[in-house]
Amino acid sequence: MKRFHLALALFLGLALAQTHDPLDPAQFSALPEGYSVRLLAGAEEVREAALLQGGRVFPMARQLAFSGKEVWRGLLPELGPYEIRLKTKAGEKRLGPYRPPARPFRALAWVGVRGGYQVFPDRFQNGDPGNDALALLDDEYNFNQVWQEKGGPRPYLARWQDPPGPMHCCHQYYGGDLAGLEERLPYLKELGVGLLYLNPIFRSGSAHGYDTHDYLQVAPRLGDEALLRRVLDRAHALGIRVLFDFVPNHTGLGFFAFQDVVKRGRASPYWNWYFVKRYPFKPGDAGAYEAWWGVGSLPKLNTANPEVRAYLLSVAERWVRFGFDGIRVDVPEDLLEAKAFFRELKARVRAINPEAYLVGEIWRRAPDWVGEEAFDSLMNYALGRDIVLRYAQGLHPALFGGPRALTLLSEAYALYPEAASAMGFNLISSHDTSRLLSDLGGDAAKARLAWALLFGLPGTPVVFQGEECALLGAKDPDDLQRRPIPWGTCDSGMRGFFQGLYRLKAEEPALKGPFATYLAEGGLLSFFRGEGEGRLLLAFNNQKAPASLPLPQGAWRDLFSGQVYEGQAEVKPLGFLYLKKASR
Repeated sequence: MKRFHLALALFLGLALAQTHDPLDPAQFSALPEGYSVRLLAGAEEVREAALLQGGRVFPMARQLAFSGKEVWRGLLPELGPYEIRLKTKAGEKRLGPYRPPARPFRALAWVGVRGGYQVFPDRFQNGDPGNDALALLDDEYNFNQVWQEKGGPRPYLARWQDPPGPMHCCHQYYGGDLAGLEERLPYLKELGVGLLYLNPIFRSGSAHGYDTHDYLQVAPRLGDEALLRRVLDRAHALGIRVLFDFVPNHTGLGFFAFQDVVKRGRASPYWNWYFVKRYPFKPGDAGAYEAWWGVGSLPKLNTANPEVRAYLLSVAERWVRFGFDGIRVDVPEDLLEAKAFFRELKARVRAINPEAYLVGEIWRRAPDWVGEEAFDSLMNYALGRDIVLRYAQGLHPALFGGPRALTLLSEAYALYPEAASAMGFNLISSHDTSRLLSDLGGDAAKARLAWALLFGLPGTPVVFQGEECALLGAKDPDDLQRRPIPWGTCDSGMRGFFQGLYRLKAEEPALKGPFATYLAEGGLLSFFRGEGEGRLLLAFNNQKAPASLPLPQGAWRDLFSGQVYEGQAEVKPLGFLYLKKASR
């Protein structure tokens, strides 16, 4: 309840005087380097702050400033009782003593260390043309009686260079597969990828794979389990961790339980796995059973049924045991008894692999969905599209300039535990959105600005396949962002730019450290990453005129150009700087 009140206060802009709750993960969480302790205060109320533990004093510093509020942050080395000492306008005082939770929400040490990459297998690389036709044998058309009777267009195979047709989203197959992914793993290594997220690879009825026919079998059109084993082993050998896409809310029409219901009706032991409204019915008729978003090919599972839960949990356990490093979960909020399901999922998966990473597909801000008994991160469209993309569009500063962007970033980082921010799954574009370059009207400078900002934020920046090639692709009306990657025409300049971002993400310790506000005015946005002498000062300018950035004391070198600045730095139009203290 206290966490709800804090979130409400932040949302409404209410004044709070020096509040701290160790049971709120936003104010106490575990990081690889120690325990993050945060305090919420009114603007300029606190002059100094420190943590007291076991006779030792640990400094706190102002981390975030926004909308008349501040967040102060400190780091404790041990999990134990502590106090907070404050110097305020009204004098000195102590808060506490506080006793932290026995099992605070913790950040996985390997997450957020390097950049990520998303692969949509059918459109990534065709490594084995011999399995292409297998897609047609599994396609939804073979199970969807309504589709067949209406005489709709049939699924078909396309050549890699063929243009998108009416079935492009879902039933025009290009032949991309796991053999193609295996071929491209060295490319991903060279690019700098450390985390790979795969769209569904299990047997299904479409090119996208979200209509599962068999959770326990690799889609034959993509390969087999032996090939998947080889891909995972090769990725791990190259230092790349891999997430699989899990779809527990609904199945496809070809799933064994649904087919048994179609054939046997109430006599089926799987009748209560679904929500059947009338029987008999024709598969594909969304009026006869509950279906996700009313799509007849996606019958909704009854996850309140213990048998369904047990089956789905066993699926997740099986693939984590197989060697996947984590799970991206499709539409988690749509499940029945969702939070209880994912609490159990996390416990079961972590029992197999204590370092497994769980990401939920929730597009909005939802801090109640992350925590020790929830997801490690959400798919942070709320950062990538609602803030980074909007800022990169270069609107008038009064509409969306540096101050607006910095306020929204600060609000988000105040709401979420630092452990969640450190493990952030941050993306601007994906298989479900337009490509960034299309969103920005083809302006490559704005695209670079957006990617530089995303890579500068805490967590893992995740790049949708082909963005490094400067591809265009609008989502509406034909899902053109899913077109096969034309590798032969990949923009080498943009690819080199991404390599630089991936390299900095991997090599700069500060980009694994905390976020702290610095300055924003007009189109200028700037913030710190990391702490101490090794921290970085990142600056961005979303306007078509240069901006002047006053610098903290000392000389600062831009990690991209090598130029050294002192006193102030010019941020070029639609430009950015990654500044680090220069050695004397």
